[in-house]
Amino acid sequence: MTGCPIERQRLLGRIMQPFTWALFDRVGVNPEIACLDVGCGIGSVTFELARRVGPKGRVVGVELDAMKLDVAREQAQATASSCVELRCVDATKMGGAPEFDLIYVRFVLTHMRDPLAVLSRLVELLRPGGAIVVEDVDFSGSFCHPASASHRRFVELYTRTVQSRGADPNIGPRLPGLLSRAGLTGIEVNVVQPMGMRGDVKLVPGLTMRAIGDAAIEERHALPDEVEPLVDDLLGMAADVETVMGLPRVVQAWARLPT
Repeated sequence: MTGCPIERQRLLGRIMQPFTWALFDRVGVNPEIACLDVGCGIGSVTFELARRVGPKGRVVGVELDAMKLDVAREQAQATASSCVELRCVDATKMGGAPEFDLIYVRFVLTHMRDPLAVLSRLVELLRPGGAIVVEDVDFSGSFCHPASASHRRFVELYTRTVQSRGADPNIGPRLPGLLSRAGLTGIEVNVVQPMGMRGDVKLVPGLTMRAIGDAAIEERHALPDEVEPLVDDLLGMAADVETVMGLPRVVQAWARLPT
């Protein structure tokens, strides 16, 4: 496993799959509906939505990172997913006529300076009775046992770096209120938390620290010679089967546009 953003995307996709698929079961993704996957990355959720809506349905995945989108397009070609359309789009600039029955947003709003404005734009795209389904983090819920100074420092650096850029690393509990303020009703909420003693979950803190290292240094929260030793410590703990790691709590919230 490397620090490559594509590999990290695959890792997170595998970790979140059982939680997200169970969420779709709970919300209901019906055949033949039109879905939008916002911040679709390499398309792991996009293609699951396509499987659920079937060939008479429609799924649009939007992503700003061209590298991730190229991977998704390769998968679309390999699987001949005729109901999938992939677009390079900035989520903060979306809007238009209502055309979707379900809009899904995972790990996007936490990076936005104005998440309510983004949700409000997405509501414009929702047909009456349609649903918006959001999964996002409460980073304060991250934990490591036994307690670790390196893990505490990682959580501190991640939190301060995201906040320095005007975003919210602990947006999860805000999701129901944001959905309500965007004009949606029938709001429901759930919380899940990936954790483990071995495997994919324990690799995430080290790889995430590597991914945010330059930004943490740029924002003057981390020293230039601090990041790589911290990454090494975190990956070392990942190899220790007696260490338990819990990723950030993930709040799942969903609501519908009144008919």
